[in-house]
Amino acid sequence: MNSLKLLSTAILLLASATLAVPALAAQIAQHIVRSKIAGIDLIAYPTAVKDVVTIVGSLPAGDAFAQGNAAVPTLVGMMLDHGTKTQDQFKIARQLESVGAEVNFEVGVQLVEIRARCLKKDLPLVIGLIAEQLRTPAFAPAEFVKVQQAAIGALQQSLENTNARATEAFNRAIFAQGNPNRTPSTEEMIAAVQSASLEELKRFHAAHYGPAHLTLIVVGDFAVRQLQAEVKKGFSGWSGGSDFLHAPPQAPATAAQELSVPVPGKASVSVALGFATGLRYKDPDSLALRVGTAILGSGFTSRLMGTVRDKEGLTYGIGAGMGDDALSEGFWRISATFAPALLDKGSASTRRELLKWSREGVTAEELTARKTNLIGAYQVSLSTTQGLAAALQQAVLRGYPVSWLDDYPRAIDALTLDEVNRAIKKHVDPQKLVLVKAGTV
Repeated sequence: MNSLKLLSTAILLLASATLAVPALAAQIAQHIVRSKIAGIDLIAYPTAVKDVVTIVGSLPAGDAFAQGNAAVPTLVGMMLDHGTKTQDQFKIARQLESVGAEVNFEVGVQLVEIRARCLKKDLPLVIGLIAEQLRTPAFAPAEFVKVQQAAIGALQQSLENTNARATEAFNRAIFAQGNPNRTPSTEEMIAAVQSASLEELKRFHAAHYGPAHLTLIVVGDFAVRQLQAEVKKGFSGWSGGSDFLHAPPQAPATAAQELSVPVPGKASVSVALGFATGLRYKDPDSLALRVGTAILGSGFTSRLMGTVRDKEGLTYGIGAGMGDDALSEGFWRISATFAPALLDKGSASTRRELLKWSREGVTAEELTARKTNLIGAYQVSLSTTQGLAAALQQAVLRGYPVSWLDDYPRAIDALTLDEVNRAIKKHVDPQKLVLVKAGTV
C-alpha cells in the first residue's frame, strides 16, 4: 500500500468516526436535498465532516427477480466488480486504491446494494465508476468462470454453517412459494450457478438494471450542485429498471412445525423459532411489536439474555428480532445457539420465557428503559456519515419520507404500554411457531 493510499484511508477512517454535525444539533430533514437526476432518486445530505463522503444506493434487481435460473441475479451482481466494456477490473481497482476509495456491490433478496466511500476530491471519480459498473459490465467469459467458482465455494461453505442452515430452513418454512422472501435452498443455488450462462446474465441485466427505481444517497463533505452534475454526467441516457416486488398477503400459520437440519460434527446447534408476521415495517402495530420484542431479546439487558444465558448458563447467545419487512411482510424470530447436550433444556427455558412474555407482556419500567436505549442508540448511529446514509436508505425503502429520521425518536417515545402489550398478544401465538434446529441433532 503506497503512502498516498495510507493517508487517504486514514482520513476516511477518522472522518467516518466523527460527529456528523448538524445531525445531532438540529432537525435532519431540513438539511437534505432530494432531486430527480437522470431518472435517479438522488438524496444529498451535506454535513460538517471534513473531506469524507459516504455513498449508499439500491436498485430492485435482487434474487427474487430471478425467472428460470435462481442464481442469475447474484451472478450479475458479482460480475459488476469484474470489469466494464472499457476498463478491466484491475484498472478500476488501481484507480480506487490510489486514492483510498471503496466501491462495493451486494445482491440481496430484492435489492442490489451499493456501498462506497471516498474523499471529497475523488467524488467525481467514484460516481463515474459506479455509473460505469452498473451500466456497462463487461461480462467477460473468463471472469464469469471465476465468479461461478467463487459463488459455488461460498455456497458450499454455508452448507457447514449451522446458523446459515437454520436461517435458510426457517425462511423456507414460514414464507409461501412465490413470496419474495422465500429463498432457494443452498443445494438448488449450487446447481443453478453451475448451469447458468452468460447470455442469461446479459438478458437479466438488460431487463432489470436501470434508473427507474435506483436510489443514491450521498452524505458528507460535498457541494450539492457538483454532485448533481456528476450524477447527471455518469447516468444520462440510461433507461429501464424494475419496480419492487409486492407479494399478496400470506395466510397466517395455523399450526406449529418442527424441522431438524443435520450438520454432523458440529459443537453447537443453531435454533430458529418464529413465524411470518404478515406485517411490513410501516404497518400499524409493527413498531410497538418491535419494541416489545427488543425487551424480550435484544442486547445484554433483554429477558432472554438475562435468564437463559446469564442466570441459567444454557446458551452461547440468544436474541429475538424482526426483519425482512421493508418491502414485504417479514418475520419474527428468536435465534439461539446451544451445546447439543443443553439443547432440550435451552429450548424449554426459551419457550418458558416466550410464553411468559406473550401472556403477561412487558412492564412500564422495561418499556421506559428500552425507549431510552433505543432513542440513544439511534442518535449515536446518526453521528457518522455511514450511519446517516444507512438510516436514510432504510427510511426510504420502508416507504417513509426523509423526515422519518426526525420523527422516529418521537414515534418511539410516544408508544404506550397498552399499545406494546396489545401488539404482542395480537401477533405472537407461542402455539403456532416454526422451530428449526440445525447442527448435531
